[in-house]
Amino acid sequence: MLLQIPDVLTPEETAECRRRLEAATWIDGNATAGHQSRLAKRNMQLAEDDPAAVEMGGLIASALAAHPLFVSAALPFKIFPPLFNKYEGGQNFGTHVDNAIRRSRVTGDQIRTDLSATLFFSDPDEYDGGELVVEDTYGVQRVKLRKGSMILYPASSLHHVTPVTRGARIASFFWIQSMVRDDGCRTLLFDMDTAIQRLAAADPLDASVVQLTGVYHNLLRRWAEV
Repeated sequence: MLLQIPDVLTPEETAECRRRLEAATWIDGNATAGHQSRLAKRNMQLAEDDPAAVEMGGLIASALAAHPLFVSAALPFKIFPPLFNKYEGGQNFGTHVDNAIRRSRVTGDQIRTDLSATLFFSDPDEYDGGELVVEDTYGVQRVKLRKGSMILYPASSLHHVTPVTRGARIASFFWIQSMVRDDGCRTLLFDMDTAIQRLAAADPLDASVVQLTGVYHNLLRRWAEV
């Protein structure tokens, strides 16, 4: 499942994060790259323990915990502390798959990376290139979203970022360990939850809403790992 999640942050929160990111000290992005990624990665990044990065990461994590679409789609168990990167001057990230396990250098927490996420802090018209290109079951998807919005996709997907030839692409990226490891099962639950919410909006007392909600939770009970 590849899903756009709009308005993760408010316009005011997005603007404040962007101001802090523009004033930040950037380091070589290979500081967090695995062996394979190090061969393909050309970008800049905030240090994981940069105070601004830690504070903004907390803001993002709190916003996601309160975002119904994200919770329904990801069924999050753990969220890796968000990181921040910047591409400019032809920088890019070649085709790769994210590491299956990530350990935070700040918290020491370790997660299984079921889902990858990119939250944009630059609008598409601020830069040329810089598309996130994800290869999924429906073919190649090219993503450039307005700032404050996020793309969520399976961490097992082949993906890359095309060269930024004008301006700068600034974003946050991180991973999620879901309560439901299998992407197919997670997608079925998301589709069912979406349908239940649609039915409930039309008639919350409909017996089918109660029955389907029971089915949803029984499937979640069967598949969840907590």
